[in-house]
Amino acid sequence: MFDGTTLTDWDGNPDIWKVEDGAIVGERVAPAEGAPPTGFRQTFLVWQGGQPADFELKLEIKLEGPGADSGIQYRSFIAPMNAGRAGAPPPDPREAKWNLDGYQFDFNFADTYPGQVVDGGGRGIIAFRGQVVRTEQGKNPRLIATLGDRQELGGYFKIDDWNQVDLIARGDTMIQMINGHVMAMLIDDDTSKAKASGLIGLQCAGPVGTKISFRNLRIRTIS
Repeated sequence: MFDGTTLTDWDGNPDIWKVEDGAIVGERVAPAEGAPPTGFRQTFLVWQGGQPADFELKLEIKLEGPGADSGIQYRSFIAPMNAGRAGAPPPDPREAKWNLDGYQFDFNFADTYPGQVVDGGGRGIIAFRGQVVRTEQGKNPRLIATLGDRQELGGYFKIDDWNQVDLIARGDTMIQMINGHVMAMLIDDDTSKAKASGLIGLQCAGPVGTKISFRNLRIRTIS
């Protein structure tokens, strides 16, 4: 997915995304004169290699900066931009062409969210870290098993260091792993909201000073 030296097959805001020391880096720096304000913002780097359905994705991620927030979008789609966080500057309209919604493997520097399954398409957090959740049409998501203590599992995520990420999406089942430990699983049987395939993207979000790095990105389709 990444040749280690260029952003070939990727599309995103060139003011944010670059290649540094063999890694894809998203970095929020002070804006140029005339640019929008510097509060919390998010942007995505979208993979141009297809819209896979069933696959296994492996990569390494590192978050730097106390406000750093990130995620891996999958089975996603370009969506209208919302109003943004309360109290934050309005969204930058230049980001609209890269704005992704869909499933997200969530991360943040403060270790509140790493591992959980989020659906940016309207359902929000579906499976917290440590949960196996099943959805069905017309019903609330249902906890069907636990994988361990949420705080204990969070301890496997390394702050200011590289973390190995494994993601398996196969049929209605999504499995999200960090450093060899299963963090969350979703069985999405809600046919009105589940996504069978879609875009893959990387998120860089946070205030100025945020830096998100990704390296060793590999994908294998499952037939």
